[in-house]
Amino acid sequence: MATIRDVAQEAGLSTGTVSKVLSHPEKVSKKNQIKVHEAIAKLNYKPNMLAQKFRSKRSNTIVVMVPDIANLFFAKVISGIETVAQASGFSVLLGDTKDSLAQEKEFIKMVETRLADGVINLRPYRKSDALLPKDGVLSVAASSCENTPSYSVRIDNVGASVKVINHLLSLGHKRIGVISGLKNNPHTIDRLKGYKQAIAEAGIDYDPSIVIEGDFNYWSGLSAAEQFCKMTDRPTAICCFNDEMAIAAIKGFSEKGLKVPQDISITGFDDMDVSKYIIPTLTTVAQPAEKMGERSAELLLALINEDTPSATEHILPYEFVIRESTAPPRH
Repeated sequence: MATIRDVAQEAGLSTGTVSKVLSHPEKVSKKNQIKVHEAIAKLNYKPNMLAQKFRSKRSNTIVVMVPDIANLFFAKVISGIETVAQASGFSVLLGDTKDSLAQEKEFIKMVETRLADGVINLRPYRKSDALLPKDGVLSVAASSCENTPSYSVRIDNVGASVKVINHLLSLGHKRIGVISGLKNNPHTIDRLKGYKQAIAEAGIDYDPSIVIEGDFNYWSGLSAAEQFCKMTDRPTAICCFNDEMAIAAIKGFSEKGLKVPQDISITGFDDMDVSKYIIPTLTTVAQPAEKMGERSAELLLALINEDTPSATEHILPYEFVIRESTAPPRH
């Protein structure tokens, strides 16, 4: 098996020059690059990539920490990350943390021990238990929230929530319920803030009895719909903090004999592909999930290449999509 010394001897160059051609070709003349590649081809030389990465102190790998790998929204964010990373010669390691801080620590340790160059975290920043940002660990928060103290990519969750509620108010709804995410989730906090802001501006008092806590999963949407059906003064519209719970709520109300939107209006958040095809089609907030992933990867790769991004917080535009699941209330 040929060695790097054999390649250097065949090319008539030093081993240092051959090493540079393999790791930093931009630092070597085109003439010498050609000599090295011709020697490699002739000798059928296979470089030791692991040793090469160790010497260059770069693994060309990034870690993406995902709190719920089955979540369809996260899948789109990851797709955007992979597109940018692969185009730049980087591998993506998915870390399914299952929302566990112990798991997060293990993936962060990969960056600290140089098995990876940086990390993108899809769990939104929460001051009480955040492990990132951390000295010595290059990181970006994707799909983040307000007041994230690191490089982050997000939409204006508060503004998007205000937009949804104002739409329902404009249709004539005055009693608007909520199926939220977990109460300590930063996305829940931001979207509930927008809900409260919108109803306050409309002169409507906040009623916590019609805000039911979900967990962003399908079954919590079904459970919440059942709870709303038991209310004597049921809301005429329900704002769900993601599409999965909204789709479940539509099914849950249907099973109880309520039609959407004739008897009750439903809105979602995310604009999953299925939201365009369910019956009725879902009024929702379209988050640019793949763009979030792409921008997050671009930021992290810039940090890895020691090219400091000009802005810390990147807020991407969202779109409010009105479909069939909302209508004026019955009187």
